[in-house]
Amino acid sequence: MYYLGLDIGSSSIKAALVDGVTGKRIGVVQEPETEMGMLAIKNGWAEQEPNDWWKQVCAAITKLGDKYEIPKSKITGIGISYQMHGLVLVDKEGMPLRPSIIWCDSRAVEIGHKAFEEIGEEKCNTHLLNSPSNFTASKLKWVKENEPDTYGKVHKFMLPGDYIAYRFSDKMTTTISGLSEGIFWDFKNDEIADFLLDHYGIEKSMVPDIVETFGLQCSVSETGEKESGIPAGTPIYYRAGDQPNNALSLNVFNPGEVAGTGGTSGVFYAVTDSRSVKESSRVNNFAHVNYKKGAVPRIGKLLCINGAGIQYRWLLNNLDVGSYTEMNDLASAIPVGSDGVCIIPFGNGAERMLNNKEVGSRIMNINLNNHGKAHMCRAALEGIAFSFVYGMEILKSDGIKIKVLRVGNDNLFRSEIFSNTIATLLDQDIEIYNTTGAIGAARAVGLHDGDFGKFGSTIIQNDYVKTFKPHKDKTAYERAYKNWKEELKIILNK
Repeated sequence: MYYLGLDIGSSSIKAALVDGVTGKRIGVVQEPETEMGMLAIKNGWAEQEPNDWWKQVCAAITKLGDKYEIPKSKITGIGISYQMHGLVLVDKEGMPLRPSIIWCDSRAVEIGHKAFEEIGEEKCNTHLLNSPSNFTASKLKWVKENEPDTYGKVHKFMLPGDYIAYRFSDKMTTTISGLSEGIFWDFKNDEIADFLLDHYGIEKSMVPDIVETFGLQCSVSETGEKESGIPAGTPIYYRAGDQPNNALSLNVFNPGEVAGTGGTSGVFYAVTDSRSVKESSRVNNFAHVNYKKGAVPRIGKLLCINGAGIQYRWLLNNLDVGSYTEMNDLASAIPVGSDGVCIIPFGNGAERMLNNKEVGSRIMNINLNNHGKAHMCRAALEGIAFSFVYGMEILKSDGIKIKVLRVGNDNLFRSEIFSNTIATLLDQDIEIYNTTGAIGAARAVGLHDGDFGKFGSTIIQNDYVKTFKPHKDKTAYERAYKNWKEELKIILNK
């Protein structure tokens, strides 16, 4: 018995197999080997063809079976993770009407801002827990305004994971967690946000049927079997957006538990039982995977840092160094605070946690006689770490009380300088786990029976790597962080 997990990203599709009894990973593959294409007809636009995702899913399933010699008939359940906030539009035959407008497309920003002003901040915060902003609902409104012929043919809208589940099953469904990430969910009334649909002039009939995040959502159809090779009748038991799924992959379900990722961008995803919104302009709030109507809420507060690993990769590409390991070794020879060198890492577009300001990446306080690339490497790691600490301060101001911090074994968190800096300044252990979104989605298949305790034990037994503990003497770290914040304050106040 094996579980299949799929992670539908914007750069690739990852497929994973885990043992259905032990939760142990069997293997993970990626399709395509190189990055998937993206359509950018205009500046700020980003689109992908939904059928391309499905083709890569089918290819990945075949590759997975061939590589690990597991018959597809042995797969007894499917879990799906997917890129959040995308919009897929289909007609009555289920055919996509246009390319998907994906998460990083910014064409609907002004539509969302206008709705926030017209509906009102208080109502948006108390009912949606967010501004409509540039999320899926606003993208659908953009299609209505700009492509009326296409909009007139729409039968259902779906999120990327909903579309993949549809291609397996011929059933058009979604989840509460998915609707919340599209800003279609009214948390105060625990129902679809009719007032937002009415404001945008969107027909409620376009919303797919709602299924539970954990449970029998749908089953592979004969058409799904023909195209994917997975036997008809195989159940799909789980579906969630990538950030809630990453938290699940790290056993983060309860208030006070926080998941972190340190890739090209950085993320803190903190779970709370409160609908209180104090930082809606800087933090997004979504229904977590274990959110249930009528129960004590489980809200995931998502804080994103665009300028994270991309800063360190930029240094790798532009310094005369051969690897991240070499960069980390160079940095380790420099004391805390990088001898005054300071790097502001926000060079990957506007930063939501900085109120959508685009401050850029800045390197400051270099002494041309004394400082070299080792100082740059240390300052970059510290600058990115400081941005995570700054983000956690925002989450704490929004009511988060951190008890547990679990992170993936990403390049950044592998660095002792990076992890020790965050652990020390937050005075918080950082638990490192070697897992992926696809592995998490596969394991989540087993949660349809509700055994969360066993699920957590599986992660600890199979994925735990190490724990970074705070340094007792944090004086140098606090001094360096204070200097970094002062530099950032000067930039923000210009």
